[in-house]
This record gives sequence, structure tokens and C-alpha cells, in this order.
Amino acid sequence: MTMPDRDSRPANIKTILVLDGDVLVRMPVVQFLRDCGHRVVEAASTDEAIAVLQKTNVPVDVMLSEIDIPGSMNGFGFAQWARSVRPELKILLAGTPERTVRNAAELCEVGPTLKRPYDHKLVLDRIKRLLAARAQQGGG
Repeated sequence: MTMPDRDSRPANIKTILVLDGDVLVRMPVVQFLRDCGHRVVEAASTDEAIAVLQKTNVPVDVMLSEIDIPGSMNGFGFAQWARSVRPELKILLAGTPERTVRNAAELCEVGPTLKRPYDHKLVLDRIKRLLAARAQQGGG
């Protein structure tokens, strides 16, 4: 996996970490986001995503993660960990059970939380809203 360097990317290009254990769910949304002009880093487990976020030279503006993700922690735990490591990170959580989706809203700035499989246009809309909110707060 080739990851963009934080210093070499143009300011208008945003990087999105897509964290989903199901390749058949992950691939279409990743391709859609790339077609929309975003850089996308993929991870199939929380362990892969931890490795990405621990690299300080890898820019990540938004993270889209399923809640029932494989790895050493679930999506909720990972979102809390990710926020502690990168407080500026915008987070979208996705899940299928209704209770899980409601609980995820506490960790996300733009709700309600997404459901899987993803509605690609809705994902893009949420990402745009998160980035616009960050820009209004002076965070780039």
C-alpha cells in the first residue's frame, strides 16, 4: 500500500482512511471516493489502521470505519483510540444493528451514523460536511 506523504500533497486533496473488514463492501466505496478526487488508504482490521495512524507522515483527514471491525478492538474502541492519537481526525462510523448505530453517534460529529452497505453519495456528503466544519473551526 502506497501512502501519501503529509508534506507532498496539495492542500485541496483530502486523505480518507477506509476501515472495513469486508473487501466486497470496502472496494466499491474506496473506488468511489478515489473517483471523487480523494486519496484513500484502506485497512481491513484495526491493527492495520493502527499502523497507518501511528505513522506521523501519513495524512488522514477523515476515517470511515465499520463498527464490527476485525482486530484487537472494535470500531468504538478504535475510534476512541484514534481520536486520542489524532484529535483533529474526523470520524464516521458505520454499522448494521440499529442500537450499534445509535451508540456510534456519540463519537461522530455528523450524524446520524452511516449504515452498511454504504450509500456512496451519502458517504461523500458526510465527508464534505466534516471537512467544511473543520474549515470553519480553522483546522484546514
